[in-house]
Amino acid sequence: MKIKFVLIILTGFLLVSHARSQSLPARNAFAFKLKEPIQLDGILDEAIWTDPEGWNGNFRQYFPSDTSKSPINTRVKVAFDAENLYLAAVMENNGPRNYVSTSLRRDFRGEQNDAIVFVLDTFNDKTNAFQFGVNPYGVQREGLVSNGGTRSEDLSLAWDNKWFSEAKIFEQHWQVEVIIPLSTLRFNEGAQNWNVNFYRIDSHYGERSTWSPIPRNIPIISTAFLQKLIFEEPLKKKGSANVSLIPYVAGRTSRNFLEGTQENLTPAVGGDAKIGIGPALNLDLTFNPDFSQVEVDQQVTNLDRFEIFFPERRQFFLENADLFESFGQPRSRPFFSRRIGVDIDSATGQNVQSKIIYGARLSGKLNENWRIGAMNMQTATDEDAGIVGKNFTVLALQKKVFTRSNLGLIYVNKESLALDEFKQLFDPTAYNRLIGADYNLNSSNGKWTGKVFYHRTFESADVEKPYSFNAYMLFTDIHWNWTFSFQDVGKSFNPEVGFVPRVDFKRLNPDVTYLFYPKSKLINRHGPKLEFEGYWNETLGTTDRDINLGYIVRFNSLAELEISQRNRFVYLFSDFDPTRTGGEPLAAGTEYRFRNVLVDYRSNPRNMFNLQLLGEFGQYFTGNIQRITTQTGIRLGYLANISMNFNYARIRMPKPQNDADLVLVGPRIDLTFTKNLFWTTFIQYNNQINNININTRLQWRYAPVSDFFLVYTDNYFPGDFMPKQRSLVFKLNYWLNL
Repeated sequence: MKIKFVLIILTGFLLVSHARSQSLPARNAFAFKLKEPIQLDGILDEAIWTDPEGWNGNFRQYFPSDTSKSPINTRVKVAFDAENLYLAAVMENNGPRNYVSTSLRRDFRGEQNDAIVFVLDTFNDKTNAFQFGVNPYGVQREGLVSNGGTRSEDLSLAWDNKWFSEAKIFEQHWQVEVIIPLSTLRFNEGAQNWNVNFYRIDSHYGERSTWSPIPRNIPIISTAFLQKLIFEEPLKKKGSANVSLIPYVAGRTSRNFLEGTQENLTPAVGGDAKIGIGPALNLDLTFNPDFSQVEVDQQVTNLDRFEIFFPERRQFFLENADLFESFGQPRSRPFFSRRIGVDIDSATGQNVQSKIIYGARLSGKLNENWRIGAMNMQTATDEDAGIVGKNFTVLALQKKVFTRSNLGLIYVNKESLALDEFKQLFDPTAYNRLIGADYNLNSSNGKWTGKVFYHRTFESADVEKPYSFNAYMLFTDIHWNWTFSFQDVGKSFNPEVGFVPRVDFKRLNPDVTYLFYPKSKLINRHGPKLEFEGYWNETLGTTDRDINLGYIVRFNSLAELEISQRNRFVYLFSDFDPTRTGGEPLAAGTEYRFRNVLVDYRSNPRNMFNLQLLGEFGQYFTGNIQRITTQTGIRLGYLANISMNFNYARIRMPKPQNDADLVLVGPRIDLTFTKNLFWTTFIQYNNQINNININTRLQWRYAPVSDFFLVYTDNYFPGDFMPKQRSLVFKLNYWLNL
């Protein structure tokens, strides 16, 4: 408790000392009231665009350096009327050249693409923002920035909505014209200004540049450095309702060869609705949702003692996900949406999909300082699988404090509640609840970030220590990057709708990195890194300890290299098979010390051929391990991306433990025939689970944000290619704005 008290005092001191630090001097952009219609064609020949006044230029370099003006000119102009926001951008070059687009698929991501990106903070909180991007071939991306953009994970490209753009390529430049309906955005009636920034990614020079300067040690998506966009007159909202309906029709046929069962073609109908409430709240409704078009998870070789986290991929749960899933941290998530609609088959003990009957979610802003999220989902009863329907409720509330920090409260409830046509079954003792509070620190200059939270679970039985506590602080400047984290998870902490791979531990984790920036055409930055991670509890003492010393090199080509030595101590508090292949386990109560060398390399992502490689070599419990994980890719223009995931682990253990040669191979072919027609095939062979999986998906975007999917999935035994399970599904949805 003394450690907790000191950490809370430290966090409060840093909050007061740094949350009020000053940003760079203001630099304003202006949005002009449109006096004539815009024809969306990518040709900037309207009077608003031909007028030389009002363009926002003088972009500054962000990478490879942040100390000079960009050598290639970029300029952006903004206009508006009663219904739309209009943007035009001109990206000049120093001569003719080719452009890089890794795909024609919507929501491109990565440093290797040419692109212009517009960031709009419509509530001036410098914490959350909309992001719209276009590349030279007219491919769009839209996303939501949350938590101040302090990490790359704070940009979610899962958010989809209707907006329009056209791009044109000329000999010396490329340009775009964009129309964003004001109904797509959330903002206050009568708003006179927003916060804004624009940034450009240029593949030829390997440069990224921003209109409002951002230090290169801060993520480019950071909202700390947004500047004002001032409208010529206050914005007004249209009087009509902001409602979108997204109905779908689907069909599925499947066969289970192991059980000898077959499902004939089964139709399904359902849909979603999006209803704008007030200036900044959105009500999402879903009835009988179908997620058959969602891509399968990319498998990994699991050599850990704990459950592996797989990210959510279902669209309904992804929009505004930060309101619910930003609570906690990776080792203690109070809410994990994949727990909804997934249950345990009582006959096999395996994860199975449980049908979701309905879902409702209200999320958004109450005003400039308050955000709210409320969700309720109901799953169905499946008597054959021994699954009882359950009801899930999540409530989240965030209050902005200081410049960019916030205080949040979360409540999660899981009830055993079965609904059918004749009766309602409710077990008042079968519940699991969580209440928690999080404080998130984001200083105005982006140098200080941190988090303190306390969560507690409640069940019908009285238990001891059902809590999770964490205090974390990160400081970053041009050279130094250090973090300090302390975590305490009680032995009875049990968030059944969350993700907590282990309990009953205390964890201490200080890290420090120092970076040099040489005057070199080859190396952009390099420096040493020291990491410590220790786990212990009151009963067993120290259970895990990692001490890692590494060196990081980032090249001007965007390639990266990290070499480190890992020194590990592990105490087994339960029996553990180090190969996870069903061999003789190592006994509980034994302890092990071993060393490994790790090499992590990522090649220039702009190259036609690129490589990601992670190698691990050295001791492994009582034996040794040589492990290589690679992802190779070949990009054929923007039409095809062919990649291969390969994971090989050679484990040699003395008797009576098993030796193992674990192989996971995953070729993937992604074809983008046009900006509206895509075909993806993913094959995965994993000898650790004795399975070959084939998943192939055809997607036709026949109208804006409206798709037809055809998905075929097959599973085989690797040895004789005897089939296990097979399915074919189709899904058609349509986005209708009322």
